[in-house]
Amino acid sequence: MSEISLTTVFSDLRPGLVRLAYRMLGSIADAEDVVHDAWLRWLAADRSMIDEPAAYLRTIVTRLCLNELKSTRRLRETYIGPWLPDPIFDPEDEDAADDITLPLMIALERLSPLERAAFLLHDVFGLKFEAVAEAIGREAATCRKLASRARTHIHDARQRFVVPKEEGLRFAAAFFSASRTGDLAALRTMLAEDVVTYADGGGQVPAPSQPLVGIDAVMARHAGLARLFAVRPSQLIRYAMIDGLPGFITIEEATTVQTTALNVEQGKVVAIYVTRNPDKLRNVVDLRATAAGT
Repeated sequence: MSEISLTTVFSDLRPGLVRLAYRMLGSIADAEDVVHDAWLRWLAADRSMIDEPAAYLRTIVTRLCLNELKSTRRLRETYIGPWLPDPIFDPEDEDAADDITLPLMIALERLSPLERAAFLLHDVFGLKFEAVAEAIGREAATCRKLASRARTHIHDARQRFVVPKEEGLRFAAAFFSASRTGDLAALRTMLAEDVVTYADGGGQVPAPSQPLVGIDAVMARHAGLARLFAVRPSQLIRYAMIDGLPGFITIEEATTVQTTALNVEQGKVVAIYVTRNPDKLRNVVDLRATAAGT
């Protein structure tokens, strides 16, 4: 196989490999690093030993992710405040979209690395358990049990009420308007009684160190934010689907890029996910420049 052919094959498979690595790791930067490592191994591989390039590369990426999870799990044990995955926005390729939303990504963190791999490869990417077994180095029967345990652990995190994109973005716009103009009465009507807010600042920017649980705690937080917005208005960049949830991207306090995603069930927000950690927003194209040009 020529170098051009090697590059073409890898380029065609690369989007799916990045998607798999991101779902495994929750980090865009780490996913890109893993796929780059897979590329180097692909170039150095013995072609005579590779029957199916897709299976070969998928196995490499999966095993690299399993190794990476051993170190990242230790780091997340000492993470400051709630941990949220890197936000990704409206996928350009709708065919590449799946039903993994932000709450489910968080739930995947509770799984063992092997449970996570078996669930993603079989339930999300549609591989047969024989292929899953090859990728993670376990028997097919074991992979079946791993995936089954994973489904049990994350059952409650699977999205029960799918909000159409346009409806979701309209809801996000109404939420943004109420929360940024200080219309607390309107905001309260949008929230479920047991709503929870998670804010990920990673210890780098101000954010609550614990989730805010219940409508009273969340409303108290927004009452304080309303006073802040009156002095330093929140600057809207755009509305977007963030890891499958409706939300918006803003600049806060004049310099801090932030994403806000809303988990909406039966017309009420049951969870708010705010990402402020600048390390997790590097995938966002220079939003300040975008905002300046609008």
